Amino acid sequence: MTTSTLRTPGHTEGVHRPGRWLALSVLVLAVLLVAVDATVLGLATPFLSEDLEPTGTQLLWIGDVYSFVIAGLLVSMGSLGDRVGRKKLLLVGATAFGAVSVLNAYATSPEMMILARALLGVAGATLMPSTLALIRNLFHDPRERSLAIGIWGAMASAGAAVGPVVGGFLLEHFWWGSVFLINLPVMAVLVLVGVRLIPESKNPRPGPWDLPSVGLSLVGMIGVVYAIKETASHGFSLDAALAGLAGAAGLGWFVRRQLTLPAPLLDMRLFRHRGFSAAVLADLLTILGLSGLVFFLSQFFQLVQGRQPLEAGLAELPAAVGAVTAGLVAGRAARRFSVRSVVATGLGAVGLALAVLTTLGRTTGYPLLGASLLVVGVGAGLAFTVTADVILSSVPKEQAGSASAVSETAYELGAALGIAVLGSIVTGVYRDFVTPAGVPGPTAAAAHESLGGAVEASAGLAPGTANALVGAAQEAFVDGLRIAAGVGAAVLLATAVAAWFLLKGQRLEDGSGH
Repeated sequence: MTTSTLRTPGHTEGVHRPGRWLALSVLVLAVLLVAVDATVLGLATPFLSEDLEPTGTQLLWIGDVYSFVIAGLLVSMGSLGDRVGRKKLLLVGATAFGAVSVLNAYATSPEMMILARALLGVAGATLMPSTLALIRNLFHDPRERSLAIGIWGAMASAGAAVGPVVGGFLLEHFWWGSVFLINLPVMAVLVLVGVRLIPESKNPRPGPWDLPSVGLSLVGMIGVVYAIKETASHGFSLDAALAGLAGAAGLGWFVRRQLTLPAPLLDMRLFRHRGFSAAVLADLLTILGLSGLVFFLSQFFQLVQGRQPLEAGLAELPAAVGAVTAGLVAGRAARRFSVRSVVATGLGAVGLALAVLTTLGRTTGYPLLGASLLVVGVGAGLAFTVTADVILSSVPKEQAGSASAVSETAYELGAALGIAVLGSIVTGVYRDFVTPAGVPGPTAAAAHESLGGAVEASAGLAPGTANALVGAAQEAFVDGLRIAAGVGAAVLLATAVAAWFLLKGQRLEDGSGH
Protein backbone atom coordinates (compact mmCIF):
# COMPACT_ATOMS: atom_id res chain seq x y z
CA MET A 1 0.00 0.00 0.00
CA THR A 2 1.40 3.44 -0.83
CA THR A 3 0.22 6.95 -0.07
CA SER A 4 -1.45 7.08 -3.45
CA THR A 5 -3.88 4.36 -2.38
CA LEU A 6 -5.42 6.45 0.36
CA ARG A 7 -9.01 7.03 -0.57
CA THR A 8 -10.35 10.44 -1.40
CA PRO A 9 -13.64 11.23 0.26
CA GLY A 10 -15.59 11.80 -2.90
CA HIS A 11 -17.49 8.55 -2.69
CA THR A 12 -18.41 8.70 1.02
CA GLU A 13 -19.63 12.25 0.86
CA GLY A 14 -20.23 12.15 4.23
CA VAL A 15 -23.41 13.33 4.99
CA HIS A 16 -22.51 15.26 8.09
CA ARG A 17 -24.00 13.00 10.73
CA PRO A 18 -26.15 14.95 13.23
CA GLY A 19 -24.97 14.74 16.83
CA ARG A 20 -21.49 13.60 15.80
CA TRP A 21 -19.69 16.17 17.96
CA LEU A 22 -21.80 15.29 21.02
CA ALA A 23 -21.03 11.61 20.35
CA LEU A 24 -17.33 12.50 20.09
CA SER A 25 -17.40 14.37 23.42
CA VAL A 26 -18.65 11.20 25.13
CA LEU A 27 -16.08 8.99 23.35
CA VAL A 28 -13.16 11.18 24.41
CA LEU A 29 -14.42 11.32 27.99
CA ALA A 30 -14.19 7.53 28.03
CA VAL A 31 -10.60 7.70 26.69
CA LEU A 32 -9.68 10.30 29.31
CA LEU A 33 -11.04 8.08 32.08
CA VAL A 34 -9.16 4.99 30.87
CA ALA A 35 -5.93 7.04 30.74
CA VAL A 36 -6.60 8.64 34.15
CA ASP A 37 -7.24 5.21 35.70
CA ALA A 38 -3.72 4.15 34.70
CA THR A 39 -2.14 6.91 36.86
CA VAL A 40 -4.70 7.84 39.52
CA LEU A 41 -3.94 4.82 41.72
CA GLY A 42 -0.37 6.00 42.41
CA LEU A 43 -1.49 8.67 44.87
CA ALA A 44 -4.06 6.38 46.50
CA THR A 45 -1.51 3.62 47.19
CA PRO A 46 -0.56 4.73 50.75
CA PHE A 47 -4.25 4.85 51.81
CA LEU A 48 -5.05 1.58 50.08
CA SER A 49 -2.00 -0.08 51.73
CA GLU A 50 -3.17 1.01 55.16
CA ASP A 51 -6.65 -0.43 54.53
CA LEU A 52 -5.94 -3.70 52.69
CA GLU A 53 -2.42 -4.40 54.04
CA PRO A 54 -1.02 -5.99 50.83
CA THR A 55 2.49 -7.48 50.69
CA GLY A 56 5.10 -5.68 48.56
CA THR A 57 4.51 -8.08 45.66
CA GLN A 58 0.72 -7.74 45.89
CA LEU A 59 1.08 -3.95 45.87
CA LEU A 60 3.14 -4.13 42.66
CA TRP A 61 0.46 -6.28 41.01
CA ILE A 62 -2.30 -3.91 42.14
CA GLY A 63 -0.40 -1.08 40.44
CA ASP A 64 0.63 -2.90 37.26
CA VAL A 65 -1.97 -5.53 36.35
CA TYR A 66 -4.34 -2.93 34.81
CA SER A 67 -1.81 -1.77 32.22
CA PHE A 68 -0.55 -5.35 31.65
CA VAL A 69 -4.04 -6.59 30.72
CA ILE A 70 -4.84 -3.54 28.57
CA ALA A 71 -1.56 -3.91 26.64
CA GLY A 72 -2.16 -7.64 26.18
CA LEU A 73 -5.74 -7.37 24.92
CA LEU A 74 -5.81 -4.22 22.75
CA VAL A 75 -5.07 -5.94 19.42
CA SER A 76 -7.54 -8.75 20.16
CA MET A 77 -10.32 -6.35 21.20
CA GLY A 78 -9.74 -4.08 18.20
CA SER A 79 -10.13 -7.11 15.95
CA LEU A 80 -13.21 -8.31 17.88
CA GLY A 81 -14.84 -4.90 17.37
CA ASP A 82 -14.24 -5.21 13.62
CA ARG A 83 -16.11 -8.52 13.75
CA VAL A 84 -19.03 -8.10 16.19
CA GLY A 85 -19.54 -4.35 15.83
CA ARG A 86 -17.55 -1.50 17.39
CA LYS A 87 -20.57 0.24 18.91
CA LYS A 88 -21.76 -3.00 20.52
CA LEU A 89 -18.30 -3.72 21.98
CA LEU A 90 -17.96 -0.12 23.22
CA LEU A 91 -21.31 -0.19 25.05
CA VAL A 92 -20.62 -3.60 26.60
CA GLY A 93 -17.14 -2.40 27.63
CA ALA A 94 -18.49 0.85 29.13
CA THR A 95 -21.10 -1.02 31.16
CA ALA A 96 -18.45 -3.47 32.40
CA PHE A 97 -16.03 -0.62 33.20
CA GLY A 98 -18.65 1.06 35.41
CA ALA A 99 -19.60 -2.18 37.17
CA VAL A 100 -16.01 -3.26 37.79
CA SER A 101 -15.14 0.25 39.08
CA VAL A 102 -17.55 -0.43 41.97
CA LEU A 103 -15.76 -3.73 42.63
CA ASN A 104 -12.43 -1.82 42.77
CA ALA A 105 -13.81 0.85 45.11
CA TYR A 106 -15.15 -1.66 47.63
CA ALA A 107 -12.41 -4.32 47.43
CA THR A 108 -11.86 -5.88 50.86
CA SER A 109 -8.61 -7.82 50.29
CA PRO A 110 -5.45 -7.50 48.17
CA GLU A 111 -6.46 -10.57 46.10
CA MET A 112 -9.88 -9.05 45.35
CA MET A 113 -8.21 -5.75 44.40
CA ILE A 114 -5.77 -7.45 41.97
CA LEU A 115 -8.67 -9.33 40.32
CA ALA A 116 -10.77 -6.14 40.13
CA ARG A 117 -7.90 -4.19 38.52
CA ALA A 118 -7.36 -6.99 35.98
CA LEU A 119 -11.08 -6.98 35.07
CA LEU A 120 -10.95 -3.18 34.75
CA GLY A 121 -8.08 -3.68 32.28
CA VAL A 122 -10.23 -6.07 30.20
CA ALA A 123 -13.02 -3.47 30.08
CA GLY A 124 -10.53 -0.69 29.27
CA ALA A 125 -9.14 -2.71 26.37
CA THR A 126 -12.63 -2.88 24.80
CA LEU A 127 -13.04 0.91 25.03
CA MET A 128 -9.80 2.33 23.61
CA PRO A 129 -9.65 0.86 20.05
CA SER A 130 -13.44 1.10 19.67
CA THR A 131 -13.42 4.86 20.34
CA LEU A 132 -10.83 5.64 17.66
CA ALA A 133 -12.39 3.26 15.11
CA LEU A 134 -15.84 4.82 15.66
CA ILE A 135 -14.38 8.28 14.99
CA ARG A 136 -13.45 6.95 11.54
CA ASN A 137 -17.12 6.08 11.00
CA LEU A 138 -18.62 9.22 12.57
CA PHE A 139 -16.54 11.72 10.58
CA HIS A 140 -16.43 11.18 6.81
CA ASP A 141 -14.87 14.57 6.02
CA PRO A 142 -11.08 14.08 6.46
CA ARG A 143 -10.54 17.59 7.87
CA GLU A 144 -13.26 17.11 10.47
CA ARG A 145 -11.85 13.68 11.22
CA SER A 146 -8.37 15.16 11.80
CA LEU A 147 -9.84 17.62 14.30
CA ALA A 148 -11.78 14.78 15.99
CA ILE A 149 -8.63 12.63 16.20
CA GLY A 150 -6.81 15.69 17.57
CA ILE A 151 -9.34 15.99 20.39
CA TRP A 152 -9.17 12.22 21.00
CA GLY A 153 -5.35 12.25 21.04
CA ALA A 154 -5.24 15.27 23.34
CA MET A 155 -7.45 13.51 25.87
CA ALA A 156 -5.34 10.34 25.69
CA SER A 157 -2.15 12.37 26.23
CA ALA A 158 -3.69 14.58 28.91
CA GLY A 159 -4.94 11.63 30.95
CA ALA A 160 -1.49 10.90 32.39
CA ALA A 161 -1.18 14.49 33.65
CA VAL A 162 -4.80 14.87 34.80
CA GLY A 163 -4.74 11.63 36.87
CA PRO A 164 -2.60 13.04 39.71
CA VAL A 165 -4.76 16.22 39.90
CA VAL A 166 -8.04 14.28 40.06
CA GLY A 167 -6.54 11.78 42.51
CA GLY A 168 -5.05 14.50 44.70
CA PHE A 169 -8.37 16.36 44.95
CA LEU A 170 -10.45 13.26 45.71
CA LEU A 171 -7.99 11.90 48.28
CA GLU A 172 -7.97 15.20 50.16
CA HIS A 173 -11.78 15.07 50.46
CA PHE A 174 -12.90 11.40 50.28
CA TRP A 175 -11.68 7.83 50.85
CA TRP A 176 -9.45 6.00 48.33
CA GLY A 177 -12.35 4.16 46.65
CA SER A 178 -13.64 7.51 45.31
CA VAL A 179 -10.93 7.48 42.61
CA PHE A 180 -12.84 4.57 41.00
CA LEU A 181 -16.43 5.73 41.60
CA ILE A 182 -15.92 8.84 39.42
CA ASN A 183 -16.06 6.42 36.46
CA LEU A 184 -19.73 5.59 37.03
CA PRO A 185 -21.50 8.80 35.89
CA VAL A 186 -19.25 9.11 32.82
CA MET A 187 -19.87 5.53 31.73
CA ALA A 188 -23.62 5.94 32.33
CA VAL A 189 -23.64 9.01 30.03
CA LEU A 190 -21.57 7.13 27.42
CA VAL A 191 -24.09 4.28 27.28
CA LEU A 192 -27.17 6.54 27.21
CA VAL A 193 -25.80 8.91 24.54
CA GLY A 194 -24.00 6.14 22.64
CA VAL A 195 -27.13 4.06 22.12
CA ARG A 196 -28.79 7.01 20.34
CA LEU A 197 -26.00 8.87 18.55
CA ILE A 198 -23.16 6.46 17.74
CA PRO A 199 -23.63 4.51 14.48
CA GLU A 200 -22.74 0.81 14.34
CA SER A 201 -19.83 -0.20 12.11
CA LYS A 202 -17.95 -3.42 11.47
CA ASN A 203 -16.07 -5.35 8.80
CA PRO A 204 -18.67 -6.85 6.41
CA ARG A 205 -16.40 -9.89 5.73
CA PRO A 206 -14.57 -10.37 9.03
CA GLY A 207 -13.69 -14.07 9.13
CA PRO A 208 -13.48 -15.97 12.44
CA TRP A 209 -11.91 -14.56 15.62
CA ASP A 210 -8.80 -16.69 16.05
CA LEU A 211 -8.52 -17.66 19.75
CA PRO A 212 -4.92 -19.02 19.55
CA SER A 213 -3.87 -15.59 18.20
CA VAL A 214 -5.66 -13.90 21.11
CA GLY A 215 -3.70 -16.09 23.55
CA LEU A 216 -0.36 -15.46 21.82
CA SER A 217 -0.97 -11.71 21.76
CA LEU A 218 -1.88 -11.70 25.47
CA VAL A 219 1.11 -13.84 26.54
CA GLY A 220 3.50 -11.91 24.28
CA MET A 221 2.53 -8.40 25.37
CA ILE A 222 2.21 -9.20 29.09
CA GLY A 223 5.57 -11.03 29.05
CA VAL A 224 7.40 -8.14 27.39
CA VAL A 225 5.77 -5.37 29.47
CA TYR A 226 6.29 -7.34 32.71
CA ALA A 227 9.98 -7.89 31.90
CA ILE A 228 10.49 -4.19 31.15
CA LYS A 229 8.76 -3.03 34.34
CA GLU A 230 10.45 -5.61 36.59
CA THR A 231 13.92 -4.76 35.24
CA ALA A 232 13.24 -1.05 35.78
CA SER A 233 12.01 -1.55 39.35
CA HIS A 234 14.42 -4.21 40.63
CA GLY A 235 17.26 -4.53 38.13
CA PHE A 236 18.05 -7.64 36.08
CA SER A 237 16.57 -10.91 37.39
CA LEU A 238 16.04 -14.42 36.04
CA ASP A 239 12.24 -14.04 36.38
CA ALA A 240 12.21 -10.87 34.27
CA ALA A 241 14.53 -12.40 31.65
CA LEU A 242 12.37 -15.55 31.33
CA ALA A 243 9.19 -13.45 31.08
CA GLY A 244 10.81 -11.29 28.39
CA LEU A 245 11.94 -14.34 26.40
CA ALA A 246 8.50 -15.98 26.70
CA GLY A 247 6.88 -12.70 25.62
CA ALA A 248 9.19 -12.25 22.64
CA ALA A 249 8.59 -15.88 21.59
CA GLY A 250 4.83 -15.39 21.92
CA LEU A 251 4.91 -12.24 19.78
CA GLY A 252 7.13 -13.92 17.18
CA TRP A 253 4.71 -16.85 16.94
CA PHE A 254 1.80 -14.39 16.79
CA VAL A 255 3.36 -12.59 13.80
CA ARG A 256 4.04 -15.88 11.96
CA ARG A 257 0.49 -17.07 12.58
CA GLN A 258 -1.02 -13.78 11.29
CA LEU A 259 0.91 -14.15 8.03
CA THR A 260 -0.64 -17.59 7.40
CA LEU A 261 -4.28 -16.89 8.37
CA PRO A 262 -6.81 -15.93 5.65
CA ALA A 263 -8.52 -13.56 8.15
CA PRO A 264 -5.79 -12.53 10.64
CA LEU A 265 -6.39 -10.83 13.95
CA LEU A 266 -3.93 -8.16 12.80
CA ASP A 267 -2.94 -7.82 9.16
CA MET A 268 0.88 -7.69 9.39
CA ARG A 269 1.06 -6.56 5.76
CA LEU A 270 0.01 -3.11 7.02
CA PHE A 271 3.58 -2.69 8.27
CA ARG A 272 4.89 -2.85 4.70
CA HIS A 273 3.40 0.63 4.33
CA ARG A 274 6.33 2.91 5.20
CA GLY A 275 4.08 5.69 6.53
CA PHE A 276 2.13 3.28 8.75
CA SER A 277 5.29 1.76 10.30
CA ALA A 278 6.93 5.17 10.79
CA ALA A 279 3.76 6.53 12.42
CA VAL A 280 3.57 3.58 14.85
CA LEU A 281 7.25 4.03 15.83
CA ALA A 282 6.81 7.79 16.29
CA ASP A 283 3.67 7.13 18.38
CA LEU A 284 5.54 4.80 20.69
CA LEU A 285 8.54 7.09 21.22
CA THR A 286 6.42 10.25 21.69
CA ILE A 287 4.57 8.62 24.58
CA LEU A 288 7.86 7.18 25.90
CA GLY A 289 9.16 10.74 26.34
CA LEU A 290 5.90 12.13 27.73
CA SER A 291 5.11 9.38 30.24
CA GLY A 292 8.68 8.97 31.45
CA LEU A 293 8.99 12.70 32.13
CA VAL A 294 5.59 13.05 33.83
CA PHE A 295 6.21 9.98 36.04
CA PHE A 296 9.61 11.10 37.32
CA LEU A 297 8.78 14.78 37.69
CA SER A 298 5.80 13.71 39.82
CA GLN A 299 8.27 12.09 42.26
CA PHE A 300 10.64 15.06 41.96
CA PHE A 301 7.90 17.56 42.89
CA GLN A 302 6.76 15.53 45.91
CA LEU A 303 9.91 13.88 47.30
CA VAL A 304 12.59 16.41 46.35
CA GLN A 305 10.72 19.73 46.42
CA GLY A 306 8.20 18.71 49.11
CA ARG A 307 4.92 19.53 47.34
CA GLN A 308 1.60 17.96 48.40
CA PRO A 309 -0.08 15.45 45.97
CA LEU A 310 -2.64 17.96 44.64
CA GLU A 311 -0.01 20.69 44.22
CA ALA A 312 2.31 18.23 42.44
CA GLY A 313 -0.54 17.19 40.13
CA LEU A 314 -1.35 20.82 39.31
CA ALA A 315 2.35 21.50 38.65
CA GLU A 316 2.20 18.94 35.82
CA LEU A 317 -0.86 20.49 34.15
CA PRO A 318 1.14 22.43 31.50
CA ALA A 319 1.79 19.07 29.78
CA ALA A 320 -1.97 18.49 29.50
CA VAL A 321 -2.64 22.06 28.33
CA GLY A 322 0.09 21.79 25.68
CA ALA A 323 -1.17 18.39 24.46
CA VAL A 324 -4.79 19.58 24.15
CA THR A 325 -3.89 22.83 22.38
CA ALA A 326 -1.49 21.22 19.89
CA GLY A 327 -3.86 18.30 19.25
CA LEU A 328 -6.56 20.70 18.07
CA VAL A 329 -4.37 22.35 15.42
CA ALA A 330 -2.16 19.39 14.43
CA GLY A 331 -4.28 18.20 11.48
CA ARG A 332 -4.51 21.70 9.98
CA ALA A 333 -0.76 22.20 10.44
CA ALA A 334 0.01 18.85 8.74
CA ARG A 335 -2.04 19.90 5.67
CA ARG A 336 -0.61 23.43 5.62
CA PHE A 337 3.01 22.24 5.85
CA SER A 338 3.47 18.46 5.72
CA VAL A 339 2.98 15.35 7.84
CA ARG A 340 6.71 14.81 8.24
CA SER A 341 7.45 18.41 9.29
CA VAL A 342 4.75 18.41 11.99
CA VAL A 343 5.68 14.97 13.38
CA ALA A 344 9.42 15.71 13.29
CA THR A 345 8.84 19.11 14.94
CA GLY A 346 6.74 17.49 17.68
CA LEU A 347 9.33 14.80 18.38
CA GLY A 348 12.13 17.38 18.28
CA ALA A 349 10.26 19.61 20.76
CA VAL A 350 9.92 16.73 23.25
CA GLY A 351 13.62 15.92 22.75
CA LEU A 352 14.73 19.53 23.34
CA ALA A 353 12.56 19.83 26.47
CA LEU A 354 14.20 16.68 27.84
CA ALA A 355 17.61 18.11 26.96
CA VAL A 356 16.82 21.23 29.02
CA LEU A 357 16.14 18.97 32.03
CA THR A 358 19.78 17.80 31.98
CA THR A 359 20.40 21.11 33.86
CA LEU A 360 17.94 20.15 36.63
CA GLY A 361 18.89 20.68 40.30
CA ARG A 362 17.12 20.16 43.63
CA THR A 363 16.25 23.85 43.85
CA THR A 364 15.38 24.44 40.18
CA GLY A 365 12.52 26.95 40.01
CA TYR A 366 9.09 26.11 38.64
CA PRO A 367 9.21 28.44 35.57
CA LEU A 368 11.84 26.23 33.87
CA LEU A 369 10.01 23.01 34.83
CA GLY A 370 6.59 24.34 33.82
CA ALA A 371 7.94 25.60 30.48
CA SER A 372 9.59 22.21 29.79
CA LEU A 373 6.33 20.37 30.55
CA LEU A 374 4.41 22.74 28.28
CA VAL A 375 6.84 22.12 25.38
CA VAL A 376 6.66 18.35 25.95
CA GLY A 377 2.85 18.55 25.87
CA VAL A 378 2.82 20.60 22.66
CA GLY A 379 5.32 18.26 20.99
CA ALA A 380 3.44 15.13 22.06
CA GLY A 381 0.11 16.64 20.95
CA LEU A 382 1.47 17.42 17.47
CA ALA A 383 3.24 14.10 16.89
CA PHE A 384 0.72 11.76 18.53
CA THR A 385 -2.32 13.30 16.82
CA VAL A 386 -0.87 13.31 13.30
CA THR A 387 0.54 9.78 13.60
CA ALA A 388 -2.85 8.49 14.85
CA ASP A 389 -4.48 10.14 11.81
CA VAL A 390 -1.90 8.58 9.46
CA ILE A 391 -2.39 5.12 11.01
CA LEU A 392 -6.18 5.33 10.72
CA SER A 393 -6.26 6.68 7.16
CA SER A 394 -3.62 4.23 5.88
CA VAL A 395 -5.94 1.21 6.15
CA PRO A 396 -9.25 0.18 4.60
CA LYS A 397 -12.24 1.34 6.62
CA GLU A 398 -13.13 -2.28 7.49
CA GLN A 399 -9.84 -2.66 9.41
CA ALA A 400 -10.23 0.53 11.44
CA GLY A 401 -10.49 -1.39 14.73
CA SER A 402 -7.29 -3.35 14.14
CA ALA A 403 -5.41 -0.20 13.07
CA SER A 404 -6.71 1.70 16.12
CA ALA A 405 -5.52 -1.15 18.32
CA VAL A 406 -2.02 -0.87 16.83
CA SER A 407 -1.99 2.85 17.69
CA GLU A 408 -3.24 2.11 21.21
CA THR A 409 -0.72 -0.70 21.70
CA ALA A 410 2.08 1.69 20.69
CA TYR A 411 0.70 4.12 23.32
CA GLU A 412 0.66 1.46 26.10
CA LEU A 413 4.10 0.11 25.17
CA GLY A 414 5.48 3.65 24.99
CA ALA A 415 4.15 4.40 28.49
CA ALA A 416 5.65 1.17 29.88
CA LEU A 417 8.99 1.73 28.11
CA GLY A 418 9.18 5.39 29.16
CA ILE A 419 8.84 4.52 32.83
CA ALA A 420 10.98 1.37 32.51
CA VAL A 421 13.90 2.51 30.34
CA LEU A 422 14.28 5.93 31.94
CA GLY A 423 13.44 4.31 35.30
CA SER A 424 16.24 1.79 35.08
CA ILE A 425 18.69 4.64 34.49
CA VAL A 426 17.36 6.69 37.43
CA THR A 427 17.34 3.61 39.71
CA GLY A 428 20.82 2.51 38.63
CA VAL A 429 22.36 5.90 39.41
CA TYR A 430 20.31 6.34 42.60
CA ARG A 431 21.37 3.04 44.20
CA ASP A 432 25.05 4.02 44.07
CA PHE A 433 24.80 7.02 46.42
CA VAL A 434 27.15 7.08 49.41
CA THR A 435 25.39 6.63 52.77
CA PRO A 436 26.32 9.35 55.29
CA ALA A 437 28.20 8.28 58.45
CA GLY A 438 26.10 7.14 61.39
CA VAL A 439 23.24 5.55 59.40
CA PRO A 440 22.53 1.94 60.59
CA GLY A 441 22.80 -0.88 58.01
CA PRO A 442 19.07 -1.79 57.79
CA THR A 443 18.12 1.90 57.41
CA ALA A 444 20.76 2.37 54.69
CA ALA A 445 19.43 -0.71 52.83
CA ALA A 446 15.86 0.65 52.91
CA ALA A 447 17.10 4.08 51.77
CA HIS A 448 18.87 2.59 48.73
CA GLU A 449 15.66 0.89 47.51
CA SER A 450 13.92 4.12 46.50
CA LEU A 451 13.75 7.83 47.30
CA GLY A 452 10.41 7.25 49.06
CA GLY A 453 12.12 4.53 51.11
CA ALA A 454 14.88 6.94 52.09
CA VAL A 455 12.38 9.57 53.27
CA GLU A 456 10.49 6.95 55.35
CA ALA A 457 13.67 5.34 56.73
CA SER A 458 15.05 8.70 57.88
CA ALA A 459 12.11 9.20 60.27
CA GLY A 460 13.77 7.09 62.99
CA LEU A 461 17.14 8.91 62.87
CA ALA A 462 18.52 11.95 64.70
CA PRO A 463 17.61 15.19 62.85
CA GLY A 464 21.16 15.89 61.58
CA THR A 465 21.70 12.33 60.31
CA ALA A 466 18.18 12.19 58.82
CA ASN A 467 18.75 15.44 56.86
CA ALA A 468 22.12 14.18 55.59
CA LEU A 469 20.58 10.88 54.42
CA VAL A 470 17.60 12.50 52.67
CA GLY A 471 19.86 15.15 51.10
CA ALA A 472 22.25 12.50 49.71
CA ALA A 473 19.30 10.43 48.40
CA GLN A 474 17.66 13.44 46.75
CA GLU A 475 20.94 14.48 45.11
CA ALA A 476 21.40 10.93 43.71
CA PHE A 477 17.81 10.87 42.40
CA VAL A 478 18.31 14.21 40.62
CA ASP A 479 21.61 12.96 39.15
CA GLY A 480 19.78 9.93 37.75
CA LEU A 481 16.97 12.12 36.45
CA ARG A 482 19.46 14.34 34.59
CA ILE A 483 21.13 11.35 32.90
CA ALA A 484 17.74 9.78 32.03
CA ALA A 485 16.61 13.10 30.53
CA GLY A 486 19.78 13.18 28.39
CA VAL A 487 19.18 9.64 27.10
CA GLY A 488 15.51 10.43 26.43
CA ALA A 489 16.51 13.59 24.56
CA ALA A 490 18.94 11.66 22.34
CA VAL A 491 16.31 9.00 21.51
CA LEU A 492 13.60 11.58 20.68
CA LEU A 493 15.89 13.79 18.57
CA ALA A 494 17.12 10.75 16.62
CA THR A 495 13.50 9.69 16.07
CA ALA A 496 12.65 13.20 14.82
CA VAL A 497 15.36 12.85 12.16
CA ALA A 498 14.15 9.33 11.25
CA ALA A 499 10.52 10.55 11.00
CA TRP A 500 11.62 13.30 8.60
CA PHE A 501 12.90 10.68 6.14
CA LEU A 502 10.41 7.85 6.76
CA LEU A 503 7.30 10.06 6.44
CA LYS A 504 8.47 11.70 3.21
CA GLY A 505 5.56 12.04 0.79
CA GLN A 506 2.96 11.06 3.42
CA ARG A 507 -0.24 13.11 3.22
CA LEU A 508 -3.42 13.33 5.23
CA GLU A 509 -6.62 12.94 3.22
CA ASP A 510 -7.98 16.26 2.01
CA GLY A 511 -11.62 17.15 2.54
CA SER A 512 -11.65 20.11 0.16
CA GLY A 513 -14.14 18.36 -2.06
CA HIS A 514 -16.87 19.01 0.47
